[in-house]
Amino acid sequence: MPRTKLEMGHVEYWQVLDENGQVDTKLEPQLPPEDLRRLYRTMLLARMVDDRMYKLQAQGRMGTFPGVRGQEACVGITYALESGDWLQPAFRETACLFWRGIPPKRVLEYFAGMEEGNVFPPEAKTLPIPICVGSQTLHATGVAWAEMIRQTRNVTLCYFGDGGTSEGDFHEALNLAGVYKIPIVYVCMNNQWAISVPRSIQSASKTLAQKAIAYGFPGLQIDGNDFLAAVVAGRAAVAHARSGKGPTFIEMVTYRLGPHTTADDAKRYRNEEEVQQWLPKDPLVRARKYLEKKKLWSPQWQAELEAEFTEQIEQEVQAYEQELAAIDPLDMFEYAYAEKTPELAAQKEQAAAFLQQAAEHH
Repeated sequence: MPRTKLEMGHVEYWQVLDENGQVDTKLEPQLPPEDLRRLYRTMLLARMVDDRMYKLQAQGRMGTFPGVRGQEACVGITYALESGDWLQPAFRETACLFWRGIPPKRVLEYFAGMEEGNVFPPEAKTLPIPICVGSQTLHATGVAWAEMIRQTRNVTLCYFGDGGTSEGDFHEALNLAGVYKIPIVYVCMNNQWAISVPRSIQSASKTLAQKAIAYGFPGLQIDGNDFLAAVVAGRAAVAHARSGKGPTFIEMVTYRLGPHTTADDAKRYRNEEEVQQWLPKDPLVRARKYLEKKKLWSPQWQAELEAEFTEQIEQEVQAYEQELAAIDPLDMFEYAYAEKTPELAAQKEQAAAFLQQAAEHH
């Protein structure tokens, strides 16, 4: 039986491209050169946007946000979607958002506290970025169930972290999806840490993927830093769902190279040696080695991409900051409830007085 065929009751581990750039030719997907280049471009853009956001945050020009460094290979599963399929990101899937045509400005807006950043073009078929851990599993399952009731071919792809598997929402979603064979693909970005809680005490299960077995559908692990393994697993799982066979659970074994968010000090709960062990497995370095062997990457092309993205990101930052400057901070009190509560009205008055004093001081 081919290793790329999904099995019930057995959790396999798939890797196509190792950290040295060596390929398992039996599993290697034959992707068009333009698609390979676009996948690399998307991962690089996500990395560069992330780097720019860290600088903006340090300068007081960006709110708290979760970094994506080390988890960009997630885009390989999104690659398997068709235009009519739905994407439900968590909050580190910026590469997936970019693949679906959502501009970096939306990410900048969202993590600056602008809800406009969570409104995506209808044609992107992308659900809002969640903050409540695991809640998106229910939303995505509901969307997938609706598509099944409407008898479409559309599949839903839902991302979440290893910490999300400890939430009740996660189990309710998987149970429902298993019972009704809902066309959904669940992707756990197991980056080894749910804030300061390590994977080792998150669950007693040997793998997180095996949780799918209890709900009656396939689960598998893949090398989460291997974008080709993500493509292979994504294609298999999406085809499984589209053919009416129901859900799949994919556990991407990866690593969060940075802190949980910019408000977190990861050195307080994990040692630097652990981080250093994961650095050579960087998904971007691995993808570059693969493209270079296929003569699809060169130092010149890399320099051109970095120059292109640097200019694009700066334009996006300028556009985002112009929008941010035009916002009245008091607007946040207007849309929490249909009718403003006395407490909210009092808070608005206090905020208005504070802003007035600040303006007079400056």
